[in-house]
Amino acid sequence: MKTLSDRDTVEDITENPYMQYFIGLNAFVDKPPFNHSLITHFRKWLGKDIINEVNELITRQAEDTEEPEDRDVPDDTPPSDSEDSDVAGQEEEMKEDPSAETKNSGKLILDVTCTPSDIHYPTDPWLLNTTRKTLEEIIDVLHAPHTGILKKPRSYRHNARKSYLNIVKKKHKTAKMIRKGIGGQLRYIRRNLKNIMALAEKSSLTLLSKRQYRNLLVSQEIYRQQLEMYKQGKRSVEDRILSLHMPFIRPIVRGKTNADVEFGVKLAISVVGGFSYMESLSFDAFNESNTLM
Repeated sequence: MKTLSDRDTVEDITENPYMQYFIGLNAFVDKPPFNHSLITHFRKWLGKDIINEVNELITRQAEDTEEPEDRDVPDDTPPSDSEDSDVAGQEEEMKEDPSAETKNSGKLILDVTCTPSDIHYPTDPWLLNTTRKTLEEIIDVLHAPHTGILKKPRSYRHNARKSYLNIVKKKHKTAKMIRKGIGGQLRYIRRNLKNIMALAEKSSLTLLSKRQYRNLLVSQEIYRQQLEMYKQGKRSVEDRILSLHMPFIRPIVRGKTNADVEFGVKLAISVVGGFSYMESLSFDAFNESNTLM
């Protein structure tokens, strides 16, 4: 089975006539039949519940089409009277004890895993630097209509980048050094947020795209969380954001030797009769023992 991204899937369909026939095209075309973003929208529209129902439907059909391994050869010999009496006795026992009808269907395997997301390894200095650059981009967009009329707010972006590089390029970083860098980035972000609020009174936030407006809201929450941890000396906060572009990602503690913590969606999967079923899916950490109830 291929492990393809949405872009690679569209490219594979463009090059493969059999896949084009599979999706319903009457003739081969040498252009992408649709944009790769359509797969993402389709996946979001279906949702995990419908996808899980489709998976169960496919596995049920596969189970029905499977041939039994040990199939009895039909015997034309009529049963004797003793065999008839044995069958009748078994039917009476099953009526008296309903639990006798239940048979062991094999082993149930339950496991929990994490599907890592493709994000930069989250560190506080990196996250704050990414947030600061995003706010600088928003300032440029809001100030564009007033170019030559109003003076552009100072963001000290060159000094901020230099301060960030001074931290990340050092091989040995002390806790005091990291804290000093975080405090500096927080002050740059606070200045940028104030400038954006001032520009919003003169320019409408409708100048921002949906992505930029979303990033602005996420940046405000990142600043609030990081400022809380900085002032109170904490290392974690509830619903901590680890990525500006994927704020729903949460750390999942795995306890592995090479990766104690992974970042992605947590899955609880059961294996019955060789088929896998998704019992639970969440970006937040959960207790997998609840799936047995």
